[in-house]
Amino acid sequence: MNNETLSQLEQLIDKLILRNSELESEVKSLQEQTAKLLDENETLQLEVLENEEKQKDTSSTLTGLLEKLQSVQQAS
Repeated sequence: MNNETLSQLEQLIDKLILRNSELESEVKSLQEQTAKLLDENETLQLEVLENEEKQKDTSSTLTGLLEKLQSVQQAS
């Protein structure tokens, strides 16, 4: 190999090392974003479950109140 070829090879290797470093940083950033989104998703799923439970409780309460109202109306 001549000096020019070696110099070009050295430049390409330097570019590859730099690009690899950039990609490693990007991967780390994406992993952090993924972890954050997974946490947010889990929180939202828990909130949905809690809201469904509250909705069931409210529905049961309303059903009970309607039944009481109907029994009072029928007794009258």
